[in-house]
This record gives sequence, C-alpha cells and structure tokens, in this order.
Amino acid sequence: MAAQGPMAIAMRLRNQLQSVYKLDPLRNEEEVKVKIKDLNEHIVCYLCAGYYIDATTITECLHTFCKSCIVKYLQTSKYCPMCNIKIHETQPLLNLKLDRVMQDIVYKLVPGLQENEEKRIREFYQSRGLDRVIQPTNEDAVPDPAGLPYTSFDHSKAHYYRYDEQISLCLERQSSSVGKDKNKFTLQQKYVRCSSRAEVRHLKRVLCHKLHVDRHQVQILFNNESLPDHMTMKQLWLSRWFGKSPPLVLHFSIKDKRGR
Repeated sequence: MAAQGPMAIAMRLRNQLQSVYKLDPLRNEEEVKVKIKDLNEHIVCYLCAGYYIDATTITECLHTFCKSCIVKYLQTSKYCPMCNIKIHETQPLLNLKLDRVMQDIVYKLVPGLQENEEKRIREFYQSRGLDRVIQPTNEDAVPDPAGLPYTSFDHSKAHYYRYDEQISLCLERQSSSVGKDKNKFTLQQKYVRCSSRAEVRHLKRVLCHKLHVDRHQVQILFNNESLPDHMTMKQLWLSRWFGKSPPLVLHFSIKDKRGR
C-alpha cells in the first residue's frame, strides 16, 4: 500500500466522516461528533499502541511513530518497523522528521492528551530538580543531522554538549613488546565520559594534549581495528558494544615520531 503523507491522511479522515456521518467537517457548521476508536488506526503509534507523542515520520516511506519509540527502535535496526523498507544504510536517524501537522491533529482529536503530556513533562523535571529544556516553536528552528530540531538552551551559560547522551569510555594503551616502552605514554586518568556525538578525532586530540605527541602519531583501536576519525561514539557503541556493560574499552597506540 502506498505511503500517505499528513495531508493525505487528513483528507482520508474527512472522507471517512462524510461517508459515516453524512457530514463535511470542513463546510458544515453543525457540530460533528466522532468516536475516537474509528480514527485510532490513523493516530496510534504502531510501536507503543498509544496516541502519537512528538509524531515523527520516516521520510523514506512516510510512516509515523512517536519520536521516542522510533528513535529507540532504530538503535538496533535500520528498517521501518511497518513496511521493512531500509531507511538508511548506516544512520537511519538522518531520515526522521518531526510531523507537526499530524501531532496537531492528534492533540485536537484526543481530549486532554496535550495537557496530560505537559503535566508529565513538568513532573519529570521537577522530580529531578532540573530546568526544563524548551523545544523551539518557530518554523526556522535549525534541525540536527537526524532531521529533528535541537532543544534550545542558553549556549552562553552551558557547554554545547551538556544535554547530550553520555558515553563512558576506558582508554587503554595497546600493549607493547618493547620493555623500555612499558610505562611510556600511559594515561593517569584512563576513564573518560563524553558526548555520544564526540568523534574518534576528538579522542585523538585529547590524547595528543595529554601525552604531548603529534596527532599523526596517535591511533585509536577497537579489537586491533583502527577506527576512522569521523566515527561518533554513538555509532561505535551501537556497532561494537551494544548490550555490554559500560565502559566501552578502546585502545590507543603511539607511532614512532619518525614513522610515516
């Protein structure tokens, strides 16, 4: 079955109202009463069986889910849970987009849903003594690489990665067969906690600073496999360490300065 966008779904709902209740909700001034169960197939998330919260659509097939549901699902899959189409070869989150039209429809159709969700959010932040992070409401909000808008906070008072998911790492030096190098280039603090968006190249910079070596001398490895500079800690965790207990163990090696 062909995928439907928000406008197509809205028109289908209108046609359903016309056929069942003999009324056009866009033209007839008479109040229209609809049973929510008649519309559930259009406004219920396939993954959690609840009404959409932060409705998020896959741009490849236009199937819609709750944001938290689809983001969690795509941590272990790159296929749409409904039609099984491949979303993206390596980073499926890139092809997600918040669906404000659908979310507005759901909030208007389901009484009290928006108020209850706002209440749950307030209670969550209050119970943890946190300041609430407000989503930008303007249409010009800058999207992140996953197609979802950044949460806004005062960058002048907070670190850029402050609200990111954190990854725990253990940086061990790769064992050397040379006796005199046994204690050379050893980190005093080998445990690191960083943003999931940090990349391998950022770890290399940290090691260069800590060990006073040139960048071309440093190599980050996992199971003796050299890792590419552009790989993020999130990608690394999901592809190499998913299901294991933290910290994620990485090794580093220091090449001879004369080496090429």
